[in-house]
Amino acid sequence: MDAWLLWLIASGLFAAGELASGDLFLLMLAGGALGGVGVALLGGPVVLQLAAFVVVAALLVAVVRPLAKRHLTEGTPDQPDGVAALVGRTARVTRAIDGHGGRIRLGADEWTARSQYGGEHFPVGTTVRILQVDGATAVVGDALELE
Repeated sequence: MDAWLLWLIASGLFAAGELASGDLFLLMLAGGALGGVGVALLGGPVVLQLAAFVVVAALLVAVVRPLAKRHLTEGTPDQPDGVAALVGRTARVTRAIDGHGGRIRLGADEWTARSQYGGEHFPVGTTVRILQVDGATAVVGDALELE
């Protein structure tokens, strides 16, 4: 079997292993193995192929991996997604809201809503703030409550 093919298989195995680990280390080794592929295709000896693997992998681990990890993790803990992104936003009441129900318009969407406290009422046209999302129902309060 040709050396370049073995390096290519090794690169694929490293890349597949990366899917399980998610640490970006094996992916850098896969890049190093591609360096070995390049030298093998140029007809370089095995020692030069190994040297290319080590040098390319080391450079990728030292330079690319830290940048990639920082890019992937930068800011993600503070960025809410899904319904969590709705908490804190304001909406307009389209059907009067009390502790049992009502409706709000948030952008182009209309949501079922209820007030945070049973005795709280919000008439149609009032601006309310979404305090939490309970299933498909927004729990709302006074728009000035969190400001």
